[in-house]
Amino acid sequence: MSNEILFISDLHISLEKPDITRRFLSFLENRAAKASAVYILGDLFDAWVGDDDPTPPTHKIRKQLKRLTGSGTKVYLQQGNRDFLLGNKFCEDTGVILIDEFVVIDLCGVPTLLTHGDLLCTDDLLYQAFRARSHTPEWKNQVLSKPLLLRLLAARWYRFRSYFHKRNKTLEIMDVNQDSVVKVMRDHNCLRLIHGHTHRPALHHFEINGQPVQRFVLAAWSKERAEILCWNSAGHSIEVLVN
Repeated sequence: MSNEILFISDLHISLEKPDITRRFLSFLENRAAKASAVYILGDLFDAWVGDDDPTPPTHKIRKQLKRLTGSGTKVYLQQGNRDFLLGNKFCEDTGVILIDEFVVIDLCGVPTLLTHGDLLCTDDLLYQAFRARSHTPEWKNQVLSKPLLLRLLAARWYRFRSYFHKRNKTLEIMDVNQDSVVKVMRDHNCLRLIHGHTHRPALHHFEINGQPVQRFVLAAWSKERAEILCWNSAGHSIEVLVN
């Protein structure tokens, strides 16, 4: 095992996307096993209705994650806007460590801020209002108290509705707000940020108070390809998985 650290996000795993599931299982068994740590920055699943959901392919995912963490590789998981109901039972089953919506790590000597990215999209006022409401303990408890079948049907409906809502939003509204980016980086005293959510992979360079800043945006996985942000003492690289 090396000292390499890997970052991924936005896999959106579901029964309807077997190619992504297969690629992720292969990633866990082969590529991730060579790293010291893996950070999954949200939306591992396309929808998560509770840790009691046995719907395929969740059993295979849990089993392979448990095998990876049992071998010594640390796996850290942030909740995304699609799987924010992931809870302690999932972590107990897999050995995955759930981390806060904003967390700072020492990445090869540089304090680095990690987040899913949806909290940076502050121009999307309707989404931010829903997010604030849906992340309260009361809302979560109310949803999780419903029968599993009802939760599964509701998740399908919300995904369908979300698809049509996005068609009416501009790309600018669904992207991060630069002022919000600068604010959270100042608040956490970091000059490097890594996030996903927007599905716009890129490396952005800018300045805060005259100091150079980097913002890494992770790629969403698709049927055709998947990208990993790899980091070690020599720096970073983007690795593409195509099989």
